[in-house]
Amino acid sequence: MFKKILIANRGEIALRIIRTAKEMGIKTVAVYSTADKESLHVRFADEAVCIGPPPSAQSYLNMASIIAAAEITNSDAIHPGYGFLSENAKFSEICRAHGIKFIGASPEMINAMGDKANAKATMLKSGVPVVPGSEGLIESAEEGIRLAKDIGYPVIIKATAGGGGRGMRIIWEDAEFEKNWDSAKQESKAAFGNDGIYMEKYVEEPRHIEIQLAGDQYGNVCHLSERDCSIQRRHQKLLEESPSPFITPELREKMGAAAIAGAKSINYEGLGTIEFLVDKHRNFYFMEMNTRIQVEHPVTEEVINYDLVKEQILIAAGVPISGKNYYPTKHAIECRINAEDPYNNFRPTPGKIEYLHKPGGHGVRVDTHIYAGYTIPSNYDSMIAKMIVCAQTREEAIIKMERALGEFIIEGPGIKTTIPLQIKLMQNEDFKSGNFTTAFMNTFDINK
Repeated sequence: MFKKILIANRGEIALRIIRTAKEMGIKTVAVYSTADKESLHVRFADEAVCIGPPPSAQSYLNMASIIAAAEITNSDAIHPGYGFLSENAKFSEICRAHGIKFIGASPEMINAMGDKANAKATMLKSGVPVVPGSEGLIESAEEGIRLAKDIGYPVIIKATAGGGGRGMRIIWEDAEFEKNWDSAKQESKAAFGNDGIYMEKYVEEPRHIEIQLAGDQYGNVCHLSERDCSIQRRHQKLLEESPSPFITPELREKMGAAAIAGAKSINYEGLGTIEFLVDKHRNFYFMEMNTRIQVEHPVTEEVINYDLVKEQILIAAGVPISGKNYYPTKHAIECRINAEDPYNNFRPTPGKIEYLHKPGGHGVRVDTHIYAGYTIPSNYDSMIAKMIVCAQTREEAIIKMERALGEFIIEGPGIKTTIPLQIKLMQNEDFKSGNFTTAFMNTFDINK
């Protein structure tokens, strides 16, 4: 087992990893930018190393600084969390070259799944259903228009190195293609340094369903059931739940088997997630694979009563998994709490927290790094907490979430959060009935 793990991340996920590592008897090292000097992950790690100024490129994305921090602290493993370097094949390779275990996917696995066009081709070969689209990257708008006519509008173009909705455009007719093509390539180049674009048939009225996977170095792969991530704004998830109110036991088995087949086709090792689009007829199509732990992993932990971070560390240390699939025994919902003003186009609202009250009670969990006196920086993602509730039924979970959100108080000059939006979601009849798709937020009005 590892003696010391460096966590190459910040905020709630860094704190989450530190807690599990300590319970396993493993020493921890936090790295931080100067903007995060007072963050709780710095305070609660056994050691902490400053790796640079606030900009991510000079700190949390600075591979040389992170490797140096691991070497001077004699860390034998690095956990990247999610985001930042968690799916960076070069960083995974550098860790390997320096004799440091990367608690995540290998460079080969990241390369196989990180490029979405390649990932789609890989899944197709392994028999996983995929959305009709281009076989690889599209080289010009003219080529895209020709293919769109064959596939049939609407289509969606996506950045091959993308994420978070960047470099993604829905196109309904030929006349819209060129301007969307140009803007998608520019956005993709700016965000990822890669302007490669591929195209798929746009699946109307879809649900966004993902299957949690675990695989070990001995060829064992299992699934840990599904999460429904359909409540999202501009392709950014706002809420996740497990199990999905839309998925039948039969469909769960089919999707789980397809996800396992896809993971086995690349000899996948570690935790990973295969994301699917599911249409209104319950046909499912591969979207992408995330070769890391997900933001929404707690909902799975709650319904199967399993520490996924611990499992991730054990797999990296060479411990085999049981190989059996896990199924939900309860219902869990996670709401992402962002420092954003939902009444003002979700404008970020960084600032100093003067008063904080976190909710409690049976079945309530809050994953966060904030505290009274903490200053929310403007340099990073605006998510400051995750509220997770678990109950025997979905109806009970919704009631519990609404109650707990009402107890969550975060106050400070200029600070607004998405808590009012999440409360409104819990009260919405369509959400409560499970009648929603990924387009739900397009017509949702927080003022009603």
